[in-house]
Amino acid sequence: MHELFRRLPSMDAALAELTAAPDLAALPRPLLREAVTDFLDSLRRDIREGRVADPAALDPAALRPALAAFARAACRPHFRRVLNATGVVVHTNLGRSILAPEAMAAVADACARYSNLEFSLATGERGSRYSHVEALLARLTGAEAALVVNNNAAAVMLVLDTLAKGREVVVSRGQLVEIGGSFRIPDVMARSGAILVEVGATNRTHPRDYEGAITENTAALLKVHCSNYRMIGFTSEVGARELAEIGARHGLPVIEDLGSGSLAELGGGPLGEPTVQQAVAAGLDAVTFSGDKVLGGPQAGIIVGRERWIARLKKNPLNRALRIDKMTLAALEATLRLYLDPEAALRRVPTLRMITATAQELRVRAGRLARRLRRDLGAAAVVGLAPGMSRVGGGAFPERDLPTTLVTLAPADGTGAEELRRRLLGTDPPLVGRTQDDHFCLDPRTLGDDEISLVAAALRQALVP
Repeated sequence: MHELFRRLPSMDAALAELTAAPDLAALPRPLLREAVTDFLDSLRRDIREGRVADPAALDPAALRPALAAFARAACRPHFRRVLNATGVVVHTNLGRSILAPEAMAAVADACARYSNLEFSLATGERGSRYSHVEALLARLTGAEAALVVNNNAAAVMLVLDTLAKGREVVVSRGQLVEIGGSFRIPDVMARSGAILVEVGATNRTHPRDYEGAITENTAALLKVHCSNYRMIGFTSEVGARELAEIGARHGLPVIEDLGSGSLAELGGGPLGEPTVQQAVAAGLDAVTFSGDKVLGGPQAGIIVGRERWIARLKKNPLNRALRIDKMTLAALEATLRLYLDPEAALRRVPTLRMITATAQELRVRAGRLARRLRRDLGAAAVVGLAPGMSRVGGGAFPERDLPTTLVTLAPADGTGAEELRRRLLGTDPPLVGRTQDDHFCLDPRTLGDDEISLVAAALRQALVP
């Protein structure tokens, strides 16, 4: 054992081996030293516990591949790319929407160079960062004015803080929703300083309920779109147009939190998501929605509505704490510009393209993926095809399944679907899929054509010795 310990490489020798590889040489030296220390410690444990007994296994040439692999795994970023084969398009845990190429290019340009973020090129004086997207949002939605903050929860809070702090806001009891991360409408209202007034029953709310709740202390009427669930059966709610008319009669602003929000007609029919344009056309005074869900842009909370109310929001000191940065602004402008041509948006915005992919297109893509996996995995797994359903995700279209074709995998060595799922979380890059009927499944809806080779490589890492 003493001889085995003597054959272990020194720290300097191990570092020299690593820095010979260009990708590792570019890493911070403290990270490499930590990786080498951990690697050598693991070798010492293996020697003490008898897992390494052959001196030849400790020769530099024998250790080199394992050392490099260990260092790459230890030094890779904690926040990194993941392959999404779940079929959930707006996957909240996997980064939500993927940006269009135009948006990514705009972000890179904004980061690499100085910009006119808050500088007017017309006057040479200080300008407003919101001017870069306000006209676009007004043009796309039909609203008089617009403002953007860092997410939709912030947008709702800013609106309530500005228009209703210390006063009452009337909300239907059936719309007091909770979304991911324990975001609850009553909690946001309380934090903003507004006083919640619930009206109606859980399943039915009528115009008379709002009318009867309005007092001299009422500041606004709030409508919350139930984007992540549906109530069916004996139900009733007051539509946006009728609620706007009630607000107008009493001189009160009517606000709607659309949640996901959409600028494109995607659902249609009774289960379709309302568009922002429809909410504005109904006469609502302020409409809030997310930029990074169905819209397909960066994380942002967008507020559109009447100029008189938006102007007050802009003057609220809280707005500065919630404002967006230059990268978000660049990505949002580039995404919104694509919506000027609705057909181009369906092609270029990845979220829209994935949502609208046809069942036939997905069958073809699933077949292509299955053929590649059969070729690369050989006898390591049985690869098949099965019908399945994708989901929009992000709280949108909760009752609308999207038909797809799944690629199923059954490892030849008897490895179960759950064990395979666990192994794939440790591949580079990690591959996240789902299980169905005791099979590990890949949904091509959320995989790009350029990711097929990466999926195959991840599965080889997990299945092929």
